[in-house]
Amino acid sequence: MTIVNNETTTKTLTHFIGGELKAGKSDRFGKVYNPSTGEVTALCPLASKAEVNEAVEIAQIAFPAWKNTSVAKRVEVIFKFRNLLVEETDRLAEIIGLENGKTLSDAKGEIQRGIESVDFAINAPHLLKGEYSVNVGGKINSYSIKQPLGVVAAISPFNFPVMVPLAMTTMAVACGNAVILKPSERVPNSALYFAELWKKAGLPDGIWTVLNGDKEAVDTLLAHPKVAAISFVGSTRVAEHVYHEGTRHNKRVAAFGGGKNHMVIMPDADLDQAVTSFLGAAYGSASQRCMAISVAMPVGKGTAEAFVAKLKSRVEELKVGAYDDADADFGAVISQESKETVIKYINESLGEGAQLCVDGRNPKISETEKGFYLGPTLLTGVTPDMKIYQDEVFGPARIVAGVNSLDEAIQLINEHEYGNGVTIFTDNGAAARKFTEEIEVGMVGVNVPIPIPVGYHNFGGWKGSRFGEGQMFGPDTVRFFTKTKTISERWNNSKEIENKTEFSFPSNK
Repeated sequence: MTIVNNETTTKTLTHFIGGELKAGKSDRFGKVYNPSTGEVTALCPLASKAEVNEAVEIAQIAFPAWKNTSVAKRVEVIFKFRNLLVEETDRLAEIIGLENGKTLSDAKGEIQRGIESVDFAINAPHLLKGEYSVNVGGKINSYSIKQPLGVVAAISPFNFPVMVPLAMTTMAVACGNAVILKPSERVPNSALYFAELWKKAGLPDGIWTVLNGDKEAVDTLLAHPKVAAISFVGSTRVAEHVYHEGTRHNKRVAAFGGGKNHMVIMPDADLDQAVTSFLGAAYGSASQRCMAISVAMPVGKGTAEAFVAKLKSRVEELKVGAYDDADADFGAVISQESKETVIKYINESLGEGAQLCVDGRNPKISETEKGFYLGPTLLTGVTPDMKIYQDEVFGPARIVAGVNSLDEAIQLINEHEYGNGVTIFTDNGAAARKFTEEIEVGMVGVNVPIPIPVGYHNFGGWKGSRFGEGQMFGPDTVRFFTKTKTISERWNNSKEIENKTEFSFPSNK
């Protein structure tokens, strides 16, 4: 993020603290771009340590009243928020397109997936139920209750400005926590719009905070003694830093990193279905998804040749364009720096021996040439020792790496640093079962191109794709954002009281 002095007429954004929009005080600002045009659309304030500390204190003061609000009342607020999200879908999609670059249809799909997490949070009364046991021994009843942690923070990425923050924060609010969202400084507008919707829904001031910022804000949140938990989504390098720093300061941390997701295509697979599925899963959102398919892995030389032959023409037909171009299959990447990084990976792989099947490095864009556009690129002949195979490439450069057997595919995938998502395309039930049982990846698909679970199932990768044991959404989010208190109680009839010291466990009686 470029830091600039606030000496321009470009719109200057704010934070949202204590129920109010507040101007940044640090005199540091980052440029927010429209990826479709390359134009600077706003300046995003980058919070100082003092501003973070102030926000945490305000959230801490607001927390007790929200904690003691009945779960039914909390859900009522969330339900109103959910309805506002539906009403404002078009506006939110426009915001996503303007600051992220993805097409409007893709943005609306993201919003719908985000609403799934809100729907799940409406079930909080059931999910927050504890356990109860009668007369565990000595006329003692034992029960457990779930209580909120306090102030919790979510640090969200640029690629899903709506879906990921909703998945990270809505259940935290439902459980009774005060939430501080630090969105990516590249896409701050969606988070600020959420603040407006939460306010309309009746959420008390101080329970929802938006702190715009960079590493200084993140490190302050990681070290702050009153921040009880951190949820993070971003690159693996930063995820590991967040995990170690957060846990070093005794916080509960769930840090989700990158992925290198493989699609294994068996010789018996329906190749037309596999090709169509690969196109959307690989190139959708300009391939800026941690669950995007990065690697096509056909099993056998014949399968690889047939798959690539069908795929090549389909990739060449894909259109990249502005977010509001109804004919575009995907939009621009997030920044010029991101574009250059993807091109560098393509060029290096060619030097390492990969073959260029489809070249998208210089797409023809008629009216918006200054946007951060990359066309679809397809590389074949890629081997596991190449950087483009080893690293997560956040842009529309996808690769084909053939193998000789299913066992070889499983071995290569299991040896990879990342373990976010994987899928197999096959009509053979035995092959699918072997694959799902032996693969060391957190989310697995069978003839499903992007195996992202629905909002009421847990989401989380393995290996270098996740640090910590939390989940982004699903039942484990309740466990992540609450602490369990177990209570044992006995109410004696005064006539039955024995003034006798006990040295054994009551359950032994």
